Amino acid sequence: MNLLAYPSYQALADLARPLRAWASFAHAACNAWPAFAATPYGRSFTALCELIEVAGLTHRRPRFGIDAIQVDGQRVAVVEEVTKRTPFGSLLHFRKEMAAPQPRVLIVAPMSGHFATLLRGTVRTMLADHDVYITDWHNPRDIPLSAGRFGFDEYVEHLVSFIHRIGPDSHLVAICQPTVAALAAVSLMAAADDPAQPASMTLMAGPIDCRVNPTRVNDLANSKPIEWFEKHLIGVVPPGFAGAQRRVYPGFVQLTAFMSMNMERHATSFSELYFERAKGDAAKADQIRAFYDEYFATTDLTAEFYLETVATVFQQYALPRGELKVAGRLVEPAAIRRTALLTVEGEKDDICSVGQTVAAQELCSQLRPYMKTHHVQTGVGHYGVFNGRKWETQIYPLVRATIHDNEPRASRLPARADGVASELVSLHALMEAQTLTKAALAKAAASSSST
Repeated sequence: MNLLAYPSYQALADLARPLRAWASFAHAACNAWPAFAATPYGRSFTALCELIEVAGLTHRRPRFGIDAIQVDGQRVAVVEEVTKRTPFGSLLHFRKEMAAPQPRVLIVAPMSGHFATLLRGTVRTMLADHDVYITDWHNPRDIPLSAGRFGFDEYVEHLVSFIHRIGPDSHLVAICQPTVAALAAVSLMAAADDPAQPASMTLMAGPIDCRVNPTRVNDLANSKPIEWFEKHLIGVVPPGFAGAQRRVYPGFVQLTAFMSMNMERHATSFSELYFERAKGDAAKADQIRAFYDEYFATTDLTAEFYLETVATVFQQYALPRGELKVAGRLVEPAAIRRTALLTVEGEKDDICSVGQTVAAQELCSQLRPYMKTHHVQTGVGHYGVFNGRKWETQIYPLVRATIHDNEPRASRLPARADGVASELVSLHALMEAQTLTKAALAKAAASSSST
């Protein structure tokens, strides 16, 4: 382990705290003096103060801040509530007071150095048409050692537990890194004939098979043996935190690695933040500030989860090779027969490239063809798959259609005011009915010809 990295980082962060506090105070003071703040010197000074404020990491989850949404032109209040909690994560529900039920969807957020709030835009978009839940993972540096370990197996077990809590015929949307765990969870549930199997599963921009079209991330994971990662990247939470002495892959290390891949772009963004604020373009500056407030909110990963993920997903390719085991049980995606599958990839994704996520289609070999759909979105990188204009206008409609086409039958819907049951038949149900009808007709014809 690298025993000095985390304490050194924390010491530097503590030393910088007074400077950032001074910058925040000076920024607020300037804003309280409009006559000065409106001058070129005032705008330049406040822009400098803002850069100092932004240039520091936080380790607390930001608020989702979704208090209401528009549904069919009506404002509907949204209340965040935790429906299940463990030391390592919560099942967060965005509850709405709706007369008509909506499809229940579990969004599986990545555990990759950022909090679930990175998917705020994804959640906001889906809330209008769905009853949304999300995995809200906790920061390991705030979790005491007495809570035990949290590795890949525990991650999958949490997903199964959350799906059970939501109930049968829910839907699963996994984004990026957790697509492997999500596919594993549904595979194990299918093999056990679990009645809570999701009705549909959407896997977006995830490393199902990293042998396909490897990226710089994949090359880095294979450049060293797993022992090197443990020796150089794993640290220990320093004293002063609830999780002191817990072995972790620090969030600041993960963020540094991601930023180093696009350092020129980040430098340009910081320059734009300063100059846009200095010239008085608040809208553009606010947009950049909002991004980095979220991007610099980092969370650690437990050492066991990080090392097991690197080894099994990025080095051994255990899932596509048919060798992945969870708690001693072999993961067999071919067992999935009832859960419709949608896979989504971004044309310009430099983290999970085209071909890596669609591999799930072949692994789910026993799914009927009409239950499998794949989409490659042109012109988007990794984050554009689940956030931004093309997500909202081109990708989300496909996700919504997959979910609504595989909603449960009319027997699970409320009755209409006239006493007649509401009728909503999924594509799956329709095709099943047609298959049964054809089989019955064929049997009748054979019986008639024999007599």
